Amino acid sequence: GSSPTGSAGRGSATVAGVGAKLSAIIGAGSLGQHAGAMVTDLATGQVLYSLDAGAGFTPASTTKLATATAALRVLGPVARFTTSVRAGGSAAQIVLVGGGDPTLAAGRYPAADYPQPATLKSLAATTARALRASGVTSVQLRYDDSLFTGPELAQGWPAIGAPDNYMSTGNVSPISGLEVDQGRLTVSGAPEDADDPGNFRPRSLTPGLDAARAFARFLHRDGVQTRGAPAAVTAAKGKVIAAVQSPPLAQLVQWMLSESNNVIAETLARQVALATGRPATFSGAAATVMAVDRRLGVTGIHIHDGSGLSPEDLISPRALVELIGLAAGSGPAASVHPGLRPVITGLPIAGFSGTLGPGSFFGPFGPGALGTVRAKTGNLTAVATMAGVAYARDGQLLAFAFMGSQFPRKQQLLVENTLAQLATGLADCGCR
Repeated sequence: GSSPTGSAGRGSATVAGVGAKLSAIIGAGSLGQHAGAMVTDLATGQVLYSLDAGAGFTPASTTKLATATAALRVLGPVARFTTSVRAGGSAAQIVLVGGGDPTLAAGRYPAADYPQPATLKSLAATTARALRASGVTSVQLRYDDSLFTGPELAQGWPAIGAPDNYMSTGNVSPISGLEVDQGRLTVSGAPEDADDPGNFRPRSLTPGLDAARAFARFLHRDGVQTRGAPAAVTAAKGKVIAAVQSPPLAQLVQWMLSESNNVIAETLARQVALATGRPATFSGAAATVMAVDRRLGVTGIHIHDGSGLSPEDLISPRALVELIGLAAGSGPAASVHPGLRPVITGLPIAGFSGTLGPGSFFGPFGPGALGTVRAKTGNLTAVATMAGVAYARDGQLLAFAFMGSQFPRKQQLLVENTLAQLATGLADCGCR
């Protein structure tokens, strides 16, 4: 039915107008048997379209909106994570200590990459200088990757031996306090040292050990030998010899959202758990994200991980739209949470960047959506979701969430195309 027009300006979209635009597309059934949606006017909060908006749907990677919001709220946009080298338990023993930096690299990234992550190469150079200055040129190397704890898999993730397990399909590596390049490997099995979301080779299953071996190689190049193989220790507390810091959290959030990076998501969720005194496990991290978002007024989030890889996660379309609204700082919440803005600036841009860029699964977008739709995507088997913002034709800013599931596997691309079609519909909207 019809309702008063929104107050974002003369000729704003109406409930009837938006309904007419979207209902035909959604009514065709191409979002699957279980579909939900919500569209609001970001300036006023007025609901312009709602379909099962309070029900829980499998969110897939739109879960990362919940994780990003909680991380920025608790840690702040300028937080950084430190990887350090400490003196070990005996003379000439050193310990590489992981601080849960999800973007730590082994060697230098290509110069054009942004942001530039902290590297073990740089850490080794500083460490070697300090050791040589003390007359030490040979050390025993230990590593501490114990910052995070708990099971290797979240509830609902396929077992490691299963053919579709997330490590062998290149979606994620074991979540560790010490890892490099999110566990991404080259064909030869070395750390990739490049931000390559298209690398679906199997990930490292021993990220802490891989990092320690890479660090030993860099030390060797810098004139410090390591005796024996690196071995794991816990609770390293010796004097700090050298340290490197991650880019600020705002940039990590943007990196995570743009390419839908699962390791960054799971690591940030655990950092939030640590900061609030909860266990840094899958379940502890998920509980923390839900609690923080609930304190911000967002309910309808029931998750088992920070990335959305679990098919047992449930989030409502309303919750996704509310998360977008908080980050956009509009409507009643205007400028209440400026630290959440990277959730918006990190979203992929239709036709241009990240998971909405050229050649992605989600598309093609109509001309009206190019550059004017920003959204987080999500896809698992028989699940496709999208949530973000669209500039309507008259400049009105709309927040949206579209969620589809329970469709035949062969229809996956069709559903993802339908999501792009719906977002394009909003961007083209006069909808009066």
